[in-house]
Amino acid sequence: MKSFKNCDKLIDIDFCKELDRFSFMVKKRVISIYAGARVSIKEGKGIDTVDYREYFPGDDIKSIAWKVYSRTEKLYIRRFEEEKNLTTHILVDCSKSMEFGEIKKFDYAAMIGAGFAYLVTNENERFALSTYSDELKDIMQPRRGKRHFLDAVELLNSTSLEGKTRLNVCADQYSKIIRSRSLVIIISDFLEPLSSLDTGIYKIARGSHDLVLIQVLDPKEKNLEGVEGDTKLYDSETSEMRRTYISPAFKANYKKILDEHAGAIKKVCDDVGADFYSITSDTPIFDAFLEIIEHS
Repeated sequence: MKSFKNCDKLIDIDFCKELDRFSFMVKKRVISIYAGARVSIKEGKGIDTVDYREYFPGDDIKSIAWKVYSRTEKLYIRRFEEEKNLTTHILVDCSKSMEFGEIKKFDYAAMIGAGFAYLVTNENERFALSTYSDELKDIMQPRRGKRHFLDAVELLNSTSLEGKTRLNVCADQYSKIIRSRSLVIIISDFLEPLSSLDTGIYKIARGSHDLVLIQVLDPKEKNLEGVEGDTKLYDSETSEMRRTYISPAFKANYKKILDEHAGAIKKVCDDVGADFYSITSDTPIFDAFLEIIEHS
C-alpha cells in the first residue's frame, strides 16, 4: 500500500491495516448473500445475448447494439448470460449538506465508502463507486484490483460538494448500471423528503439487491449541542437563512422530528429487507465498521 497518492484527506496506511481485521466478517457476509449457484445478466464475450439495456457513460462502446440503434436512434448495450460474480456498489452523497460539521460529513462518509472498497478488494471481488446529489456525478464501473481501489480514493479526494440530494432520481439512473444481483451500500445524511427516499429505496431494492443504508450525521446537527438562544440557521443546499430562538422545547421538538424521519427510513428499509444504520461523525471509524458489519 505504499503507492497511495494524495490520500491523506480520507484514509491512510494505518486505517487500511486496521481494516484487515474485518476481512473475515466481510467474507462471511459475502457468503451469506451469494451462496449457491446463480445465473445473472452481465456483460461478457462469446456468450448468448439475453437482452438489451440503455447505454450509460462508462460502458464499453464495443457492446453497443448498432442494429438496435438504427431502428430506435437510441444507444443500447447488449447483455449476456454468464456465471455471476460478486459486485459491491458504493454510492456516496456529495450534496452541499454533506459539507457540514467539524469533521465534514462527506469526509466521514467517504472514509466508510473507501473502507468497504478496501475490504472488497482484499477479497479479490469487484466494486463500483459513484457520487451523487441531485443526479449521479462521478461513476466508476465495477472492477477489481488495487489500482481500481486507489482510483476510487483519488476520486473521493477530488469530489466537489454541490447541489441538493434526490435519491429518487439517482436510484433510477443507477439501477440501469447494476447488471446482476449485488450488494448496494448508500452513504448519506438522508436529509431529504421521505417521498424521495421511499421511491429511491424501493427502486434499488426492486432489483433483488442486498441493500445497506448508512446515515452520517454531525453530532451538533443531531442534538443541537451548544446551540441556544437567538440563532441564524442556514440551509446549506439552498443558502436560505432563517432566524429563530433555540429553546429546550425547540431542541426537544427538533430531535423528535429527526428521530421520526430516521424511523420512517428504517420502516421502508424493513419493508424491503434492507439494513439501516445511523452514525454520528464523532464515532471512531472502526466502531462504525464493527456496528455495520457485525449486525448485517
